[in-house]
Parts: sequence; structure tokens; C-alpha cells
Amino acid sequence: MKWISLILAAFVAAVTADTALEEFAAGNRLFTARLYNEVLKNNHDANFVFSPLSIEIILALTQAGAKGKTAEEFTTALNLPSTQQKTQEALKQFLPTLKSNTNDLKLSSANKLFLGEAFEILESFKQLATSVFEAGAENIDFSKNQAAAESINKWVESQTNNKIQNLINPDSLSAATRLVLVNALYFKGKWSTPFEDYLTRKEKFFVTKTNSKEVDMMHVEDTFRYYECTKRNAKFLELPYAGENVTMTIVLPNEVEGLTALESNVESLLTPPPYNYERVAVSLPKWLVETKLELNQILENLGLKTAFTGDADFSNLSKEALQISQVVQKAFINVTESGTEAAAATAVYFKRMSLQLRPKSIIFKANRPYIYFIKLGNTVLFVGRKSE
Repeated sequence: MKWISLILAAFVAAVTADTALEEFAAGNRLFTARLYNEVLKNNHDANFVFSPLSIEIILALTQAGAKGKTAEEFTTALNLPSTQQKTQEALKQFLPTLKSNTNDLKLSSANKLFLGEAFEILESFKQLATSVFEAGAENIDFSKNQAAAESINKWVESQTNNKIQNLINPDSLSAATRLVLVNALYFKGKWSTPFEDYLTRKEKFFVTKTNSKEVDMMHVEDTFRYYECTKRNAKFLELPYAGENVTMTIVLPNEVEGLTALESNVESLLTPPPYNYERVAVSLPKWLVETKLELNQILENLGLKTAFTGDADFSNLSKEALQISQVVQKAFINVTESGTEAAAATAVYFKRMSLQLRPKSIIFKANRPYIYFIKLGNTVLFVGRKSE
């Protein structure tokens, strides 16, 4: 058997299209919550950010090369639609929406296959990768691991405005590497209502009741979608970006040490609550977070097991026997007065085996740990936590 290494960061009928897309969006929220819980296990007191969508896109492409039990486990682990055809139908309709290049908003998703010089993929897989995933292909000499890693990393940097660097470790490549699949997801958006620079000042952020640190706290007051949830003992605030259907939601516990309770049911946080439009005085810290995730064990915990073993079946991808050796993602987010910049790159490797406030405004002061997520419509692009 050969090794497979994965690296991270049109429909027949309208009814079929809608069903597939709805299944994908619902699965995206469930996968986000399950993945969040797994990431939390090793980052319980830390800030982190990741892109569930980037992982779903590149692993859905990988699933397209799988058969039998291997393919079924992708569906289970990623909460994909019930059939591979539905997944591909959904993505064929959804991926073009990840394209925006205006002064207010830049959003892009790019996929690429880096093929070993002597490695051949099936023509049917190549056509699907192009027609559904818009994935380009490039032959590369993996035996020259330093040069190969540099070439892949330069492509990732070019797709993420240089925010994701050194995704590929040269030591992870060798003459045995057959294929590296990469997705790069990039977002940069301006707030519909920007925070004024002159209102930003140093304030306390309470990590715990007895431990605080100084942060740059931004301030703005305007009408936003807002909801106070007594059941979850938390406030929901939706901050829209200009020009597109993209939003950031902040879920702020009422208690300084209330984040753990919220994280016990992340899935419920991803379903939009019954918002009201309210005048809200918002205080939000600036933050910048970078996270690297080694995803093999996490994906195995979610149910993707066979793909990492000698029993893997990727015969829809190549005539060679392959298995996944590594899945990794790097993600980045920077939140400032003007807006947000976020990026993620996910790769899969295939190898051979061997402010001033008005009295009536609601106060939303994010001076304690919270969860946040960026969505395009109902689909989660990025999710993270600020705990310090």
C-alpha cells in the first residue's frame, strides 16, 4: 500500500439543489460544534481559531476519491450530506459564493492538487476535482522536499494575503509522497458600522474573577441584532460586515467564568436565536490569534478511522493503494476597528505505505472570555474563542 498525506488550512433539479445545500449547511454547524469540542480538549485555557469549512472542503474532495467504508466514514466524521453526490452538488453550488473582491469585502476559497512527478490520478477524479472543486493541479518533485514545501507554501501565502505561512513542513515530504491536497480560505471584511479609532483605549479583560489583563478595547454604538438568552445566561450580538451576507456573532456569558457552561453545548449557539434590533453600546477588544491544528487524532475521534490505515480504499482516486498520513490546518484572525481579516489553510498528504454611551442603549461589554464565529449566510467559515 502507498500512503496518502492530506494537508490542511449545478444541480439536476432545484429541489435536489436546495436539499443538498440545506443538508450541507446543517451538517456544517454540527461538524463545527463537534470539532470545537475536540479542539477544546487540548486548548482549554487558550485562545484559538479554526475554519471548519476549509477542513470540510478539502476532505470532501478527498472523499470523492474514496469508496465503501472509507467514504462512509468521511460522511459520518464531517457530518456531510447522506451521499457523495449530494455533497458534491452542494459544494458545486456553494463554492462560487466564496468569491468576493470589493473594497469592503474580500472572500476566496482555492483548492489545489500537488502531484508527485510519477504519480497518476484517475481521469474521472481529475475531472471531478476541476468541475466541482475548481481545483488546479501542479506536478512537483517531492524528493526535493525543501523546494517542494517552499513551492506549496508560496501558493498558500499567495491565496491568503501572506497570512498563512509555512503550512507545509519540509520534513513531512519525501520521495514517498504521492499527493498533497490543499484548501486555502481567506476573508477580509469591513464592519458595516466601524469602531472609531479615537475611542479605543486600554481596559481590563477579566480572564477569571481574580485575574485580569489590559487590552485595547474598541467602542461603537449603533443598532444591531441582539438577543439575551436567559436559558444560556448569555448575550448574543451579531456584527454585520459591509456589502455581503457575512456576519460575526459574539456569544458573551453574563458571568466572568461562564464560558465553560456555554461550551457544553456549542451546537445550540450556532443556531440563530430570535434576534431583536436594539440600540447597543458595544465594547470589544482587538485581538489577533493564530492556531495550528494537527487533525489526525481529532478526525479519528470523530469517526474517520479507516482512511488512516492500510484498509483505506481510495480506488476512485488512483490505481495505487493509498492511505492518509497527515491532516493539518493553520488559521489566523485579526479583529480591528475597521474590520476583520481571517485565513485558514488545510492540507492532506498522500504517501506510499511503508465609546460614549446613550442612557437607553443596551450595554454589551466583552471584557471576559467569549465564543465568536463568522458566517456566510448559515454556513460557519471560522469559529474561535477569546479566553485571555
